[in-house]
Amino acid sequence: MSRKLRFFKDQISKAGLMSSSRTELQPDIDLEDLEIQLAEHEHELIEMNSNSDKLRQSYNELLEFKIVLQKACGFLVSNHSRVVLDERELRENVYSNDAYVETVSLLEQEMRPQSSNSSGLRFISGIICKSKVLRFERMLFRATRGNMLFNLAPADEQIMDPVSADMIEKTVFVVFFSGEQARTKILKICEAFGANCYPVPEDISKQRQITREVSSRLTDLEATLEAGIRHRNKALASVADHLAKWMNMVRREKAVYDTLNMLNFDVTKKCLVGEGWCPLFAKTQMQEALQRATFDSNSQVGIILHPMDAVESPPTYFRTNTFTNPYQEIVDAYGVARYQEANPAVYTTVIFPFLFALMFGDWGHGICLLLGALVLIARENKLSTQKLGSFMEMLFGGRYVLLLMALFSIYCGLIYNEFFSVPFHIFGASAYKCRDSSCRDAHTIGLIKYQDPYPFGVDPSWRGSRSELPFLNSLKMKMSILFGVAHMNLGIVLSYFNAHFFRNSLDIRYQFVPQMIFLNSLFGYLSLLIVIKWCTGSQADLYHVMIYMFLSPTDNLGENQLFWGQRPLQIVLLLLAVIAVPWMLFPKPFILKKLHTERFQGRSYGILNTSEVDLEAEPDSARQHHHEEFNFSEVFVHQMIHAIEFVLGSVSNTASYLRLWALSLAHSELSTVFYEKVLLLAWGYDNLVIRLVGLTVFAFATAFILLMMESLSAFLHALRLHWVEFQNKFYHGDGYKFRPFSFASLTEDDD
Repeated sequence: MSRKLRFFKDQISKAGLMSSSRTELQPDIDLEDLEIQLAEHEHELIEMNSNSDKLRQSYNELLEFKIVLQKACGFLVSNHSRVVLDERELRENVYSNDAYVETVSLLEQEMRPQSSNSSGLRFISGIICKSKVLRFERMLFRATRGNMLFNLAPADEQIMDPVSADMIEKTVFVVFFSGEQARTKILKICEAFGANCYPVPEDISKQRQITREVSSRLTDLEATLEAGIRHRNKALASVADHLAKWMNMVRREKAVYDTLNMLNFDVTKKCLVGEGWCPLFAKTQMQEALQRATFDSNSQVGIILHPMDAVESPPTYFRTNTFTNPYQEIVDAYGVARYQEANPAVYTTVIFPFLFALMFGDWGHGICLLLGALVLIARENKLSTQKLGSFMEMLFGGRYVLLLMALFSIYCGLIYNEFFSVPFHIFGASAYKCRDSSCRDAHTIGLIKYQDPYPFGVDPSWRGSRSELPFLNSLKMKMSILFGVAHMNLGIVLSYFNAHFFRNSLDIRYQFVPQMIFLNSLFGYLSLLIVIKWCTGSQADLYHVMIYMFLSPTDNLGENQLFWGQRPLQIVLLLLAVIAVPWMLFPKPFILKKLHTERFQGRSYGILNTSEVDLEAEPDSARQHHHEEFNFSEVFVHQMIHAIEFVLGSVSNTASYLRLWALSLAHSELSTVFYEKVLLLAWGYDNLVIRLVGLTVFAFATAFILLMMESLSAFLHALRLHWVEFQNKFYHGDGYKFRPFSFASLTEDDD
């Protein structure tokens, strides 16, 4: 039935008809009756297609014959003085004993048994595809060794291929030759190249008579074909009205049988046994549904639902809504969570759009993104029922992600004080002023502070000053490190909650604790130095402090000392970081080996299986715990790789968060370039056309480069920070999704 429905669908699409989606007015039908209907429709349609193909084949042959008559006769008339007279002379010599009065065609002569027709000049006319003409002519020339005359004329009409329904260009040909052997060769070559040969009489009156007969038959065939097509389209239209419902019925029935095939018979062969996964909250609903099914089907056997132990890990299922689903999809693209491990999507919901906004901080661009997100959300009901393109479907699916990214971008843009790269005095007057009224030396000498700092965000007077780039670089770079260290610490803390939930004290003592110590002894200390430097206004070089903390920890810090007791604290932190590396590496493998030895000590023999309770014969028993060999070297190498990866990753991951600074700076500078070099430059002219051109270029550059390409770049970098720098601290991602049986999840691909 599915094959027949696919056949109907192909026929309907070829006919250019649309299948109706109105299923509410269609009466219900049993599957058995549907099978009979489909068989009848298929038989009728195949018969109509067969008749139509035969009629089309006859129509094509007549049309080709008509074209050949029109074109070939032109060759014969044009060569009348040279060819036809010679042929008559030959006929008079060869057929002197025959009672022929009027001239007959060469092909008609060939049909008669004659004694010496091998010496006459003959011709074969036909039609061939235009793409094969060159090879056809070359083959004829070689086969006849050049003893032939080949004439061509393009056909005025295209002819439909009955198989592919494509219109094909064809060419009429006439081949003049001499001899029976040449005729045999030419006919074989025509057959090999798919050329159709047609007899053309030489007499003009016969040509006109045959042309009239062919034209009348063509007219009759056209009417017959059109009537057949109308009848076929009417039959297809009646099928198209019910096609969607029928396909849905068959698809559901196939899904039901596919699920039933997963069940097994019990011992008595009287009922089916199925094993599956079910969320705890849906257990009551399942029992009610099974009881209702038992009652509706009048089953004599009651349905039994009982929990069972399982060796394999259960699937993972997170209940999501329209808002949280795209964030869960972002996490699942990296890997589905292991059963009951911490779900990163909870934190991704807020942290992901915020990290995006750090790179895309401009409240003018943020407002543009916000308007786009609000349009998608406002038209949610309408767009959800439409078939969108791949790009629009991605945007619509992430509309709530886009909403939060836009809101956070507006917030970060207010902090950066950038509106399309232009600063505004939103929260009061600037804390700085120029040295004179002309402000000529603002970019060379600098500004003078005359009041308290700007209340919120970056002071607008920094723009265009001598210290703008060094100040913003320092601010964004240090801010990136602070957010990166906080983000990685959150990942390590989540690894503690995973270990605590699974009661894995070894991971807490020998992974979580040394990882926290190592990360915060180095980069947590760097974050502390950044905050102290901001609070005190110190001029200490933090690069110098961190480098010489490793190279010469006992040397005097001098002017790079930020607080009292800094040098002994650095020595203690360095020792803790050095101790944390073997702490991560050595204890856990040896403790695992000791626990394994104690657990299986004295168990050199396996437990004998009794005849009454054969554990291996119980397929649904979870007591099949086989004694696996403990490979100490494998465990040790795995732990060593994990420790080295964390130590080296702490450095590379912290440096990776500097992309927050780099992309934010790139976005700001690009905005400045487009504003100053396009918009302001065009606005400096008094010509209205130049101003409009500048405004148009600025709008397109903002829309396509800053709003599309830059936002996509920031999105991908924020995605990388979550997948690599954050999730690798705690997330295994080696689970598999819970996929319940559902008619709603069936698609056309499931056929």
